[in-house]
Amino acid sequence: MASPLASPLVAASVTAPGTAPVSAGAPLPERMADTGGGTQLITAEAARTGATTGTVTWWDRRGGRWVRAGSAPARFGAKGLAEGSRRRQGTDTTPTGLFRLPYAFGTAPAPAGTAYRYVRVTERSWWCQDNASRAYNRWVEGLPRDCRAAEAEHLTTYRKQYAHALVVAFNYDRPVRGRGAGIFLHVNGRGATAGCVSVPAEAMRRILVWADPARRPHLAVGTRGGRTAITRY
Repeated sequence: MASPLASPLVAASVTAPGTAPVSAGAPLPERMADTGGGTQLITAEAARTGATTGTVTWWDRRGGRWVRAGSAPARFGAKGLAEGSRRRQGTDTTPTGLFRLPYAFGTAPAPAGTAYRYVRVTERSWWCQDNASRAYNRWVEGLPRDCRAAEAEHLTTYRKQYAHALVVAFNYDRPVRGRGAGIFLHVNGRGATAGCVSVPAEAMRRILVWADPARRPHLAVGTRGGRTAITRY
């Protein structure tokens, strides 16, 4: 578990260079170091690194302020959360950090009104997690020869969880082997995840209808305090 922040000044306000202090009671995005530069944001916050549950909230920036558009209970990895830059594959931890959301996918049709690029899952759809493969941490239609089935996720197997989902760009643009692959925001399964963030089915549908790629939404994952505090990202 990460230790709590020691400075009372941090608890009272968050101050960026050249800006006025932000009240601790301000909306969460106002207290964050970075929100991705867009006008939409999804936050996934847990009480501590060992938690497997928390809250997902989606926000709009309007008139220079962040306004909550919706929220839902969230589930995290079975082993809690881990700093994204230090996470290891196969640890069942959800990586913390600020991530872009490249595209959406699902075993079910996109909800009416979805603006995001949406890819339908087929029987040939896999997510390669084989560290030795050139397709590491990528969607593939048909397994390439260098990606072992035992080291890949057959997406159609998870019809409920992947009914609707957003790809999270953790370890995505320049993948580091062994750090982790296949991190999504998706529909709840039976319990904690293997490292993804999940929400109830209706919440996932609402997020997809709300999300506008032109407004550059990002996902911020973190804890209330400590080294993995969501406000640090």
